[in-house]
Amino acid sequence: MNAAELRGKTEKELREELLALRREQFNLRMQQGINPDGVRSDRITSVRKDIARVKTVMNENRGGKES
Repeated sequence: MNAAELRGKTEKELREELLALRREQFNLRMQQGINPDGVRSDRITSVRKDIARVKTVMNENRGGKES
């Protein structure tokens, strides 16, 4: 997922994407707690970066203002 794809989405789609990424992040953390060798650490890193990208685009859409 890249920022250009995210910029083409609506606010609702971005919120849904963020929710899905946070769920995936949670599931990866739980899997890591149960079996540290069974989770790919690169996937955890990429999910964290994707969350940051979504939040950045959401903030840009708001004009940088806190709501």
